[in-house]
Amino acid sequence: MIANSPTTPSPRSRRWIVILLVLILLIAAWFVHSRLGKRAMPNMDMATPVQASSAVTGDVPATLTSLGTVTANASVTVTSRIDGHLRAVYFTEGQYVEKGQLLAQIDTRAYQAELTQYQGTLVESQAQLTSARLTLERYQRLYAKDSLARQDLDTQQSAARQYEGAVQSAQGQIAAAQLNIDYGRITAPVAGYVGLRQVDPGNMVHASDTSGIVTITQTHPIAVKFSIPQANLKSVLGPLRQGQTLPVSTLEQQGAQVIATGKVMFISNEVDTTTGSVQLKALFENADDALYPNQFVNVRLQVGTLKDAVLVPAAAVQLSDSGKFVFIVGADNTVKRQAVTTGPTAEDGRVVISQGVKAGDRVVTQGIDSLSSGSKVKVVQAQKIDSNELENAPRRRMGPPPGR
Repeated sequence: MIANSPTTPSPRSRRWIVILLVLILLIAAWFVHSRLGKRAMPNMDMATPVQASSAVTGDVPATLTSLGTVTANASVTVTSRIDGHLRAVYFTEGQYVEKGQLLAQIDTRAYQAELTQYQGTLVESQAQLTSARLTLERYQRLYAKDSLARQDLDTQQSAARQYEGAVQSAQGQIAAAQLNIDYGRITAPVAGYVGLRQVDPGNMVHASDTSGIVTITQTHPIAVKFSIPQANLKSVLGPLRQGQTLPVSTLEQQGAQVIATGKVMFISNEVDTTTGSVQLKALFENADDALYPNQFVNVRLQVGTLKDAVLVPAAAVQLSDSGKFVFIVGADNTVKRQAVTTGPTAEDGRVVISQGVKAGDRVVTQGIDSLSSGSKVKVVQAQKIDSNELENAPRRRMGPPPGR
């Protein structure tokens, strides 16, 4: 019988080695599990830090929004009403001019000469009329004494009336000549900014010219044209027909900053069949020149006021596949997911809640990503939310929202 090698373990020894290794693995597994459990358990019971705000009530303007185009309240092409040489211009391109301000001067010497000629004709006609009236008075005395035939008297009366017509004709010619002279001074028909000069001094201008000398655009006040859907016609037409004033605000392209405020002055008398909309025109004082012709702006038209509307911060309203919702903080500091119906947005950015939230409810505004219905929360101030707390907070379970 051969003896076992001293370096080869016996079967019994190998069995104990295996048992010892299994025990070591079990102890290691228990140790790892206990350590991980100690780290995980606090997170399961930890309240998620959030910010919250209470829903309040307030009066909110009911508004309609649209895209509008700024247009000059009046745009006038300044033309000459007589023919003549343009002697001088008295404006600078782009200058703001007042109504009645002298813009240009046309050579009127030819009309001055005509005026002198017509004035001479008037003097001649007046002298003839005076002589005819004296002769008529003498004929009337002679006829009363039966010393003159009736035919001679009638002839003299006709001559007197003829000279009266000549005097009136000369007076009309003088007035026309004087008017042409006045037309030589071209003044601004409206106040506004002048555009590019179309004719240089020294050129001949005609009353039939269509291009004119310059164009003036009136910007004080200025108008904005915009359209609203025909579905909203009733909310606008009724107040306007009753003489109410509908305030309008224009906002810059991002829609955050108000540029100017005005009021609706005009509504179209028909619906545009191609777009199903109705055009409106609002007027703005524009004293600071914030609005410029052909500028595109966002228009906000106030058609009424929502009384005692429930308002929450916009950050509290979330959007999902099932619609809009908020998280309401209960008295036990657990949150409930609540579907809501929203209305217009107030000027301070808060959102009107038509259904789902009542005044006094606390809604979560920050930390929403870590929440689900029934989650425990800790309401803290903005500066006290720790990023590490948010990282270690229990995450919201993925899946369909409650009730789906």
